Amino acid sequence: MDALDRVVKPKTKRAKRFLEKREPKLKENTKNAMLIKGGNANLTVTEVLKDIYAVKKPFAVLYKKKNITRPFEDQTSLEFFSKKSDCSLFLFGSHNKKRPNNLIIGRMFDYHVLDMIELGVEKFVSLKDVKNSKCPEGTKPMLIFAGDVFDVNEEYRRLKSLLIDFFRGPSVPSIRLAGLEYVLHFTAVDGKIYMRSYKVLLKKSGCKIPRIELEEMGPSLDLVMRRTHLASDDLYKLSLKQPKALKPKKKKNISHDVFGTTYGRIHMQKQDLGKLQTRKMKGLKKRPAQKSAEDGGVSPKKSKSA
Repeated sequence: MDALDRVVKPKTKRAKRFLEKREPKLKENTKNAMLIKGGNANLTVTEVLKDIYAVKKPFAVLYKKKNITRPFEDQTSLEFFSKKSDCSLFLFGSHNKKRPNNLIIGRMFDYHVLDMIELGVEKFVSLKDVKNSKCPEGTKPMLIFAGDVFDVNEEYRRLKSLLIDFFRGPSVPSIRLAGLEYVLHFTAVDGKIYMRSYKVLLKKSGCKIPRIELEEMGPSLDLVMRRTHLASDDLYKLSLKQPKALKPKKKKNISHDVFGTTYGRIHMQKQDLGKLQTRKMKGLKKRPAQKSAEDGGVSPKKSKSA
């Protein structure tokens, strides 16, 4: 039996807090990513991992030592590191003659590899090569995807989901305009994926809404897709399952039309509509003849002639 699979009883309050932090929750923590360098990683791959770590901080762990492992052949070491560092996302970098400047991006489900996609780096511009101001650490990026292939091809659709999971950052209840200062743009065209990052500059426009300019910040990557390891439809569906407590409760007797108008049905006791008072105007009041007819047919007194 694996040492990490045993049921461990905490002996101190600190250990108890640590185990409670890793317990399943209704609302997930922000996903952490581990960035691992392969046994034969070159300078380009090392710089890519450092720059992605700078973008992803503080929700990332960078392993500086080389790890001799091949994720597509054996995934046990990745699963071990995932359980050890409590990370559900990973980026593995390696380099060899057959697959130069290689990156493998993937995610875990229950500490097992769910899906991963291999990408080759054809061109790289690092953060330090672009001499512009940078965004502060922990800035939540705005993600933009361009290219029909992201919605048509299954592998590219899964890659889009992976990239959103990797870079989305923490969930926030509200947004302020000044906080929208970082853009990650992914373009898929002619079999390549272009990753660009920009800083948003808010300029004076003479009115309330500022004029927006984009300034390239780095890192910049030209990628090509190589091998893929995608989860089966059943496993992927299971990983997306939400607990019942988070599902919105269905409200009875309330419906909505296509325009978003809300309709409600009210249940009331049976009413006698004959006693319902509806006439309020003076001109609609009952005349004496009508009243006598309703009371029993007694003719009213004749009015005196003038």
